[in-house]
Amino acid sequence: MYPHSANAVRNLPASGPRSLSVENFPEMNLYLIRHGQSANNLLAEQLKERPGPFPYETYMRQRVAEPPLTEMGERQAKRLGAYAKELAISRLYCSPMLRTMQTIQPLAETLGTEPAVWIDLHEHGGVFLRPGANTQAVGYPGLNRAEMSEMFPGYRLDGISDSGWWHGDEEDLAACHARAVRVAEALHRMAGASEEDESIAAVSHGTFMDSLLKALLGRLPGNELYFNHHNTGVTRVDFSSSRSDGKSVVTVRYTNRAEHLTDANMSY
Repeated sequence: MYPHSANAVRNLPASGPRSLSVENFPEMNLYLIRHGQSANNLLAEQLKERPGPFPYETYMRQRVAEPPLTEMGERQAKRLGAYAKELAISRLYCSPMLRTMQTIQPLAETLGTEPAVWIDLHEHGGVFLRPGANTQAVGYPGLNRAEMSEMFPGYRLDGISDSGWWHGDEEDLAACHARAVRVAEALHRMAGASEEDESIAAVSHGTFMDSLLKALLGRLPGNELYFNHHNTGVTRVDFSSSRSDGKSVVTVRYTNRAEHLTDANMSY
């Protein structure tokens, strides 16, 4: 079903190209990054501290549709920006959600690169509220083009209209998986057209990042495993082609690296 993943090389150590066949040096390196702590992430952490099972319905009633970064999330983003000085990243992408657009700002300042908003990187579910058990979700349009331009000047806003970008209610997981396959296929096309060993970064969201990694590795729906990421955790994926038969190779170098954070700034 996912031919681009047929030759995936999984979880190799971060030891550089020597761990690959000499025929398969990377064409493109992807740094896949989760956003900093959001207001909804903080709410979930606070509810987890209560005794007993996680109160999911309470969380759904109290969460907000478009959460901003918390103060901790802003600190995490600044640390991520400083960490990015060591990475030769030439292109930046983020989802159209407020928390990823805020997270990528320090990276953009560090690297001197204007981020591009990629709608398909948004979180599973979209922009919605579901105020109670067994109630219909209500969708919201998200930030519109004028709002994004005012808050984030210089960002490329492809596909963002004057009325926003989200036009549904609550996206189901199957639709999220289909979107992950689209993004995986787009990344393979980008790798094929890129200069050798180009590095790009994409700031996205926990559940979608899990779906995207499974799409790249041919493991959807993959209910038996989950790729977890801390806020601003970094996963590196290398794309290459075999020089003997041209087949695509995906190498997961590492997952959820958060060495830019101290224990006091670590969150989920």
